[in-house]
Amino acid sequence: MDFTPESGTITMFSTTWCGYCNRLKKQLDAKGIGYNEINIEEVEGTAELVEKLNGGNQTVPTVLFPDGTAATNPSAAEVQARLAA
Repeated sequence: MDFTPESGTITMFSTTWCGYCNRLKKQLDAKGIGYNEINIEEVEGTAELVEKLNGGNQTVPTVLFPDGTAATNPSAAEVQARLAA
């Protein structure tokens, strides 16, 4: 399954209990940045994808950008800057 987002948006891999995920979602909402949230505990294969992107760790939030690159626990400012690049 391809989780690469459309231009101008991100895919955010998260869990329901992740405080960092909730904080980033609130910041993205405030800045009007679109995202597709994927819960790695509910969507088959995504926990393994997150592990692959993070050197074997299931660290969330992990953000996937339209260019195929990823960031672990980025700030909303970093997300905004990378989408604008």
